[in-house]
Amino acid sequence: MTAPLHERLRQAADRLQGDRVAIAALADAHGPAAQGTLLVLLAVPCMLPVPGSGTVLGLGLLALAVAMWRGHETALPRRVADFEMARPTAQRALHLMARFYAAAGRVSRQRWSRLAHARRGSWLAAAVALMAVLIVLPIPFGNVLPALSLMLFGLGLAFRDGLAVAAGGVMAGLATAFAGGLAAGAWWLGSSWLGG
Repeated sequence: MTAPLHERLRQAADRLQGDRVAIAALADAHGPAAQGTLLVLLAVPCMLPVPGSGTVLGLGLLALAVAMWRGHETALPRRVADFEMARPTAQRALHLMARFYAAAGRVSRQRWSRLAHARRGSWLAAAVALMAVLIVLPIPFGNVLPALSLMLFGLGLAFRDGLAVAAGGVMAGLATAFAGGLAAGAWWLGSSWLGG
């Protein structure tokens, strides 16, 4: 009998070797790649203080969004798969994902399933692309809300839980509003400074 995903991730974290660990090794721990688990895999490290992760993983998320928009199967781009992080950080990421899936498994179930499908040209693919762009942008603390949104989207796709997808949409709206508010504030301050 196959162990639940959260247990497999914890076991994989304990088995990691070497000083540096590639994203591809974290992907292998998930088993066969699927859109939902790939979204969670790429979103979680964006919440950790890993130098360069926002740019590289954001571009990987953007590639995933394009594949979702086109209705294609998804795979990690080589540059993203080869991106490395320190082993303790990789272990923290796997344990964080394990806790996420363990908690999700207790509350998630198949419901509102029409929302939980990444159909060709869907709003979900567009939302993932927008969150990926926000992650790439150098916004102070700007990775957290988009990453949470993507984790909820991934959870919804993995468990066919449309409620989680809807919650991810709400979080995406908050992330966009936060980024827009910061941009408007910076514009106002810049205009006031130049005008003064």
